[in-house]
Amino acid sequence: MTVTSPLPAQPGWQPVRQADATLVAQLADDLARRIDDQGLRPGTRLPSIRKMAEQSGVSRFTVVEAYDRLVARGLVQSRRGAGFFVRARSEPLAPAAASGGLQAPARIDVAWLLRSMFRDTSSSGMPGGAGLLPPDWLDPEMVAGAVRAVGRSVRGHLVAYGHPQGHAPLRQQLASMLQEHGLPAHPERNLLTTSGVTHGLDLVARHLVQPGDTVLVEDPAWFLIFGRLATFGARVIGVPRGPQGPDIALLEKYAAEHRPKLFIVNSAVHNPTGHTLSAGAAYDILRVAERHDFMVVEDDTYGELHPGGAMKLAQLDRFRRVILVGGFSKMLAASLRVGYLAADEQVVQRLTDLKMLAGLTSCELGERVVHRVLVEGQYRRHIERVRARVDDARERCLKGLLKLGLTVPHEPHAGMFLWADCGRDSEAVARAAADRGMLLAPGTLFSPSQAPSTMLRFSVTMVESAPMWRELAALLPPRLAVQPA
Repeated sequence: MTVTSPLPAQPGWQPVRQADATLVAQLADDLARRIDDQGLRPGTRLPSIRKMAEQSGVSRFTVVEAYDRLVARGLVQSRRGAGFFVRARSEPLAPAAASGGLQAPARIDVAWLLRSMFRDTSSSGMPGGAGLLPPDWLDPEMVAGAVRAVGRSVRGHLVAYGHPQGHAPLRQQLASMLQEHGLPAHPERNLLTTSGVTHGLDLVARHLVQPGDTVLVEDPAWFLIFGRLATFGARVIGVPRGPQGPDIALLEKYAAEHRPKLFIVNSAVHNPTGHTLSAGAAYDILRVAERHDFMVVEDDTYGELHPGGAMKLAQLDRFRRVILVGGFSKMLAASLRVGYLAADEQVVQRLTDLKMLAGLTSCELGERVVHRVLVEGQYRRHIERVRARVDDARERCLKGLLKLGLTVPHEPHAGMFLWADCGRDSEAVARAAADRGMLLAPGTLFSPSQAPSTMLRFSVTMVESAPMWRELAALLPPRLAVQPA
């Protein structure tokens, strides 16, 4: 590399005091612009820290931090004892070609759906189908305020390990919340924090499932768990789920025939149907589990969308054979991966050991943020506002889908999904939708048998997406769709 003489800062550049940008940012941005414009060519040595400080009228600390930012951006290279040099730039990567389609495979599978769920949908105006609520339906400022408050208060704890079982004040708060619902939760004996519900279910499967074991799931149910169980070598059998709960006669039959290790169930606000267990079905599940000696995993991901709360299996069972899994990502922020497990003391101890083996400890920063939100008293009102908006959107979406000619066999009374019958192979519909840049989840993925299905899962977040309603109108007969009023 050819090294040229150091150049002074651009003539006429002066730091602007009391501006929105800090002096560090101003200096770093000025030099970055000159590098991009080829005013400072590769190999050029920047002025020494002392000289740049004198020329610019700023402190040496400001120059050091500005130079460090340029190094972090890959624009400048630091050479010990020689100074800072403009780095040779490689050719930028060509941006990916924009495409309205999703390029669905010949057969839609879970891996494709998961990849597609996380694509950028900002330009299309159509929801990505990831089962998340839009930011403006939530309260980002409430979360941001908690982040700022935690940042001001924790100091040294930011660089320390969290407790393996989870941030103690958060567990105390969780215990209090669960006790309000009649659960005998103790912060030390019955609670373990996780990195979201998915992590919690993974820990349970690692603890209970061995290759060849049978696991019962609901059919339909959340598709991700089917693939996760398959990686443990489990045999996954679906129990049909109706509006009141699973088919108890088949649950009894499968339990007697296959001796399952566990049964995974959405007791409240089932995904994808939005239904909630009746009291009779809840008692029946526990009786079958007792007779055939299997554990029950109660997935409470969407439980807070149920009006007034719903009866929990763990409430009836009191942690004898029920493991309750919940979290806060859906109601606070998707990136805030904080969940919890509530279970018998011995189960919690074993799951804590597995958590340490897999990830060593807890992400205490996120747990402190959730704790701050909970203790400041805003969370209950926040849930009520979110639930009201989701309920309104669901009603409007239901009317829109019915106008399109779809049917909803059993209308849900809660939740952010509608489970609708399109009257034809839903996988073919999903592939056609993908060609239009629209992501639909076909019913075949929600069954462990992957049998053909006419059902589709819709997220109520589509209610405000005019492009999506137009595409659905073009895709599905009788083509009478209008955006819901």
